[in-house]
Amino acid sequence: MSDPEQVDSGITRVESLMAVGGIDILINVAGILSNNKLFETSPDEWRRVHSVNYDAAFYLAKRTLPHMQRQQWGRVVNMSSWAWKSGGLTAGTAYSASKAAMVGLTFSLARQFASDGITCNAVAPCYVFSKMIMEQLTEDQRVQLLEKIPVGKFCTPDEVAHCVSFLTSPLSGFITGEVVDMNGGFQMD
Repeated sequence: MSDPEQVDSGITRVESLMAVGGIDILINVAGILSNNKLFETSPDEWRRVHSVNYDAAFYLAKRTLPHMQRQQWGRVVNMSSWAWKSGGLTAGTAYSASKAAMVGLTFSLARQFASDGITCNAVAPCYVFSKMIMEQLTEDQRVQLLEKIPVGKFCTPDEVAHCVSFLTSPLSGFITGEVVDMNGGFQMD
């Protein structure tokens, strides 16, 4: 995902299998987690996290948006994280910065392609009950977190998928350049 030539090759292959000739909806969901803070983050880790979490989305958007632009319709949803807004409260420096970069990419694409019938939004979940979270947190940490999350539960993958589904539907055509926070009430704005 972090190699532009591989992204181009993969998209070309996918397009060859499709009857419509192009991709109408792009969901940038590739991501890796790093909990290391600034002093523990090596330059290699910084680059690796950004190449998967951010560079891949840039390459995929650059490759798929021309088709959407030609047909004057498309949807892009970028998976960010509440970590971008919380200053890394829930993750490390590289991860938080990469997810903040996704928000910047979201705003930039939304502005550039709005008149082409293309929307671009981001979803920023927090503590999704997933393998990533379950492997990173001990049972005691999960119990402590549940006490702090105002809604009293972890976000589910289905809840995230439902939000993404709405943002890719024709019914969301007037929503662009937005970040949907899914943080269980940690932060309200």
